[in-house]
Order: sequence, then C-alpha cells, then structure tokens
Amino acid sequence: MRLAVLCLSVFVCLTTGCASLSEGKAGEPDYAAQADANLRLGDEALDDKDYFRAEQYFEHVKTKYPYLEASKEAELRLGDVDFAQDRFPEAREKYLSFVKLHPTHPKVDYAAYRAALTHVQEMPSDFILLPPSEEKDQTEVQSALRAMNDFLRQYPKSEYADEAKTQADDAKRRLAEHELYVAAFYKKRERWPAVAQRLEGMLTRYPGTKYEEQALFDLYDTYLKLKQPERAQETLRKVIQRLPNTPAAERAQRMLGS
Repeated sequence: MRLAVLCLSVFVCLTTGCASLSEGKAGEPDYAAQADANLRLGDEALDDKDYFRAEQYFEHVKTKYPYLEASKEAELRLGDVDFAQDRFPEAREKYLSFVKLHPTHPKVDYAAYRAALTHVQEMPSDFILLPPSEEKDQTEVQSALRAMNDFLRQYPKSEYADEAKTQADDAKRRLAEHELYVAAFYKKRERWPAVAQRLEGMLTRYPGTKYEEQALFDLYDTYLKLKQPERAQETLRKVIQRLPNTPAAERAQRMLGS
C-alpha cells in the first residue's frame, strides 16, 4: 500500500512539475524596453510558430505604444498571427480594420491584399477524397474573385497586383468550371432552357477563361435543341468575335457558311 501511495505521489509531482513548466513557458514573456525590440521578438516567435508569445508581444506594442509607428506594425502582425493559424475570418477583420484606420499607411496595400487572400484560403479544396471543387458551394470563390478585383481597382500599382491578378484569374476559372458542371447536370436531363441560362451566365460573368470555346459551342448546340436557329447563329458569330484567329473561329466560320 505504501509503495502504491509513493508511486502515486511521484506521478502527481511529476505531472504537477510538467504543468508548472508549461504554465511558465506560456506565461508573460520578458518584454524589451523598446517597441521595435518587442516587434522583433514577436517576429521571431511568429517565425518559430510560437503564436501565443508572438501575439503577446504584438499586443504589448499595440497597447503600450499607441502613438508610435510600431503600434501600427503590431496591428498588421496580429493579423499575420491569425492568418498563420488558419483563423481567416479573424485575420480578415484585423486587416480590414487596418485599411480603414490607416488608409495612407505605406503597407495598406499589404493589409488589403492579405484580407482578400483570406477568401482564397477558404475556397473549396480539390483534396482527392472529397468531391471536386466545382461540385461544392462557391460562395468563398465568388468572395475571393470580388475581393481580388476590388484590390486591383484600388491598388493597381501595388507590388501585390500581379499576385492578385493570378488569384482573380484562378477564382474566375473555378467559377466557370462550376457553371459548366451545372450546365452538364441540366444537359443530362434535357433541361435546355436551364443549360442556356447557365452557359450565357458563365460567358457574361467569367469571360476569358480556357472554357470559353467549350461553352460557346455547347451554347450553339443548346439553341438548336431549343429550335432557336437565329440565336445559334448569333452564338457562332460570338465565337469569331471572342476567339479571333483561332481554330475555333475558323470552325465557327465554316459552320456559318454551311
């Protein structure tokens, strides 16, 4: 019995000791005397994925030095801490708050781009065990496209503009894929008005994707199914207009001539 009690006591002591060490590690850090030094310490913690301590350093700078430039930097870094932990709504809120509060700050475009990027991070995944992304809800894809386009309009000369254009193009491609998927769904059921509506919507809202040729010729076939030859012919003329000097345009020209 005494041995059992002794073993239990040792176990409790070891467990308590470990807990104390953990609490010590997770406690208040030793803050530096200068704001910039605390920013640096926070950056180091963020690089080490020690998000708790990074957040503490940045919060300290934000609250203790509210009138220094370092405080604004800390606001940005707090968004980065959330972003690094996949806490995208929280990161977005912090970035957008920064944009609103500091519209002339040299890094306002960084905050705006990162806010838009949170939507990209929440887009449906193409993970192999899940349904393809075009079959999933596209709300975040639409939000990503809208946010990236807004960013490009507001900060066309930003160093992040090229990245934003790439992200916008990818979101537009995904949305076009989704519209083709839904059109194919209706096509199998011979619901031709719904097919036409989806294809027309895709061509209007998401022009310039690699699926444009497919959508145009599918729309041509759909109008023939609907016994609307005039609209079918008009669709062929759209092929020539939208895809000039391509094999697709040559094909459409031949079909118009036949």
